[in-house]
Amino acid sequence: MYEDISIIKRAQSRSLSPENPTGEPGCGATSVDGPGAAAARDLGSGWKISPFVRVAPDDSLQIADIEGPGRIQSIWITGTTSRDIILRMHWDRQDVPSVEVPLCDFFGHGWVDMESKIRMPYARIDSAMMAVNPSLGFNSYWPMPFREHCKITLQNRGEKLAQFYYQINYELCELPAEIACFHAQFRRVNPVPYAQEYVALSGINGCGQFAGLMLHAGMNGPNLWWGEGEVKFFLDGDQHPTICYTGTEDYFGGAWGWEVNGRYQPYTAQYCGVHFIHEPTGLEDMQQRFAMYRWHIPDPVRFTSNIKVTIQDLGWRRNGKYYLARQDDFATVAYWYQTLPTAPFPRLPDRNAMEVI
Repeated sequence: MYEDISIIKRAQSRSLSPENPTGEPGCGATSVDGPGAAAARDLGSGWKISPFVRVAPDDSLQIADIEGPGRIQSIWITGTTSRDIILRMHWDRQDVPSVEVPLCDFFGHGWVDMESKIRMPYARIDSAMMAVNPSLGFNSYWPMPFREHCKITLQNRGEKLAQFYYQINYELCELPAEIACFHAQFRRVNPVPYAQEYVALSGINGCGQFAGLMLHAGMNGPNLWWGEGEVKFFLDGDQHPTICYTGTEDYFGGAWGWEVNGRYQPYTAQYCGVHFIHEPTGLEDMQQRFAMYRWHIPDPVRFTSNIKVTIQDLGWRRNGKYYLARQDDFATVAYWYQTLPTAPFPRLPDRNAMEVI
């Protein structure tokens, strides 16, 4: 999917950051007043005057406003981490976002919540499309093309001031006629209704390909094996799925419950991984928690008109003989590419419905 780095391309490289919020050529490190001015008072302009930005509670900040055609190549971001921070991306001046996801869930760290007593620590991700490095350095390598315009915003739905450091690298370039736009959508159901399949993606109209899934799963019931659920892809009006994976751990590239010597074994690979596994310690910490990803880069799931993706919340009963339909906490981010326009997403849950408890 990546271009041959040895081939000269007629494109212009640009980058957005707090030191160059417009991305204009020759405008980086030109701040004379910023949040780092006091620290750089003996050094002056050009010496880290504006390394970060702040977003007030109940406010939003636009961090990208780019005229196309072009393509986002990489994003690095760190700072305030909780589900109160909502990342949105709009392509080609659409009113509805094509990306609407809590920032931490987009990067596989949805269990990180500043108000939760039991917090997810840093968990490394080494993958082709995403990397999370010490300590909570979030990196995205999803290509994000746009023909007319790109808008990226961060919304702070929390009660405290948020702070971010970021770098968005992009190029201004011509795009092939068949190129599609990047999309990402967050959903959460807690608890998953008994014996009902969790819907990770639906209501999609357009032609494209499913590119990946991030799942955060919290066990509300007994801490028994929960990952028997099939992952299903309903394509172009299917009544029954065209693609059906035999178990949750199978879909995410593992096998036999990720068990090694009697313990769950985390892993992170180029296209799949279970990067976070939390075993309860007692008292208020009573819930197993998992976070995992699967990128469909070598095997994108193609659709011509619509797609629906579901996951069964299914485990074993204590006797190990009969399946148990569970009622756990599932939160997902679906990643896909499709032609525009983007159909409106389901309404994002409010803060209480997003809270990690």
